[in-house]
Amino acid sequence: MSHPPDRLSTPLVAGVVTAVVGFSSSFVVVLTGLVALGATAAEAASGLLTLCVTQALGMLWLAVRHRTPITLAWSTPGAALLLSTGAVAGGWAAAVGAFVVTGVLIVLTGLVPALGELIARIPTSLARAMLAGVLLPICLEPVTGLADSPSYVGPVVLAWLVMHRVSRRWAVPVALAVALVVVLVAAGSSVSASDLVPSLTWTTPRWTLSGAMSIAVPLYIVTMASQNVPGVAVTSSFGYQVPWRETMTVTGIGTLAGAPFGGHAINLAAITAALAAGPAAGADRSRRWIACVSASGTYLVLALGCGALTTLVAAAPGDVMQAAAGLALLGTLGAALVGALDDKAGREAVVVCFLVAASGITVLGIGAAFWALVAGLVLRPVLATGRR
Repeated sequence: MSHPPDRLSTPLVAGVVTAVVGFSSSFVVVLTGLVALGATAAEAASGLLTLCVTQALGMLWLAVRHRTPITLAWSTPGAALLLSTGAVAGGWAAAVGAFVVTGVLIVLTGLVPALGELIARIPTSLARAMLAGVLLPICLEPVTGLADSPSYVGPVVLAWLVMHRVSRRWAVPVALAVALVVVLVAAGSSVSASDLVPSLTWTTPRWTLSGAMSIAVPLYIVTMASQNVPGVAVTSSFGYQVPWRETMTVTGIGTLAGAPFGGHAINLAAITAALAAGPAAGADRSRRWIACVSASGTYLVLALGCGALTTLVAAAPGDVMQAAAGLALLGTLGAALVGALDDKAGREAVVVCFLVAASGITVLGIGAAFWALVAGLVLRPVLATGRR
């Protein structure tokens, strides 16, 4: 028996939900990550706006061209990496230069199959251990924030807990909404209306070795391992084929174009991909790509609010926004830990990789994420040989 065709509103609404959930659940991570690298409030707002626009345009191109629900997003694990890394030698301009390098690497992944094969040879467990180590200090923020500023952080944590009982999907967005209300109440009239207008801010890139090693290489690896590869898997699980080379080229060019305006990286969506490619976008699989069209339009609308959101985050008292960012990344931390420790043969090397990344050390001007990968790659065969 044939089913009646879906109404057009079904994929359209699914796309709006995809964008709203994707944006609201992690925009704080992006803003705090950019600020940690040395961006001003205006530069951070420009970066968030740029990410919204570049991923919206890339998603629109891929969805319409291939009639496939290919969802793009900014790199949330990458933003967490930026927050953990902090300022590098050369300041914000050097960070922007590292974003450019990341874009070049993503483009090359689409154009040069050997590069993709090289990245594929890095054990997934090590990439996840590095990510988990980067996330650990951030995910501790709700704990320390609750102890230091209970009146500010308490309502955010409580909202997160209550919504987990109601709808896990909306727990983080609601917690972030409560955090913004707390900021509005605390900041009051200190927020200027002129700061709420979104605008683009150009930064001339500066290329440094420490920027490339501390930011570009780890950001590229985390984006590939935690976003692009799972994004292909999620989309494929619903019976769709992702045009790998074109997708890498599109997201790489988008990252390159957005870098001077503060955007760190765009990529395939992993979690929200299921909202646009799954049954929530309608029973008719041939029309689910329309969800990506509406998601694209929604991101462009949300981009208009980036200035206001950045102003509120900058005015936040205590540790409220850091705590909100930590709550937003708890699920990512859990998934990274499970994936990392599942590697029984290389578990010791995985643990070392995790600890080095969590330490936050800087050696020779290069951050902990890079040294965590080096330590894991060096120790993995040594410890495996010792076991035999």
